Formats: sequence, C-alpha cells, structure tokens
Amino acid sequence: MRIGVDILSRVRAAAGKKVLFLPHALRQMLRPNRMITRAEVRRVIAKGEVIENYLKNARGPSCLLLGFGDGGRPIHVVCSPKEDYLAIITAYLPDESEWSNDFKVRMKK
Repeated sequence: MRIGVDILSRVRAAAGKKVLFLPHALRQMLRPNRMITRAEVRRVIAKGEVIENYLKNARGPSCLLLGFGDGGRPIHVVCSPKEDYLAIITAYLPDESEWSNDFKVRMKK
C-alpha cells in the first residue's frame, strides 16, 4: 500500500470544497527565489503524492506532498484537510542537499 492513500483522498476531497492558503504559506511561496503560484500548488494537490504523513501535527493530521510545477520543478506542499477546506500550511522548493534525487526521502544529517 502506498504511503498516505487515506489522507490523500481526504486532501483532494477537502480541496474540492475550498483551498485556504495560510499566511506562512503565502510568505514562503512569494519569496523571490521561489515564486510558487497558487496554480502550481493546486497542481501538486491534484497530481502529487504523499511522501510524509504527520498524523499528530498540532494543526491536525497533515501531510507533505511532492508534485511538479511550471517547467517540471519539484514542489513540496504541507497541507491539512479540514471538514470544509484544505489548509495549505507551507509550500517550498526542496533543497537538493536535503532530499534524495527524486525529492521523496529526507536525507539524514
């Protein structure tokens, strides 16, 4: 079984209702070296995969998604499905030195 199949279905169902970008997510997306668009985040939600599951997060169950944005660039999105919306906690471009070549596995320090 793939990691996070259940939470992924909850993520997509919540996103179908409403997507709420939290202030931290917007700040991270708008950093000059990132410039991640809302459309790219929505693409990650629709087509990405769960690479980490955070079932005991203070904000409620959440997960880290990996997907690809404009030009095929990898994007990580941390989100939390709620009853009426999907909360986007943050979105960033994964650092090649911190992740495996496919950006799915966090490297040990």
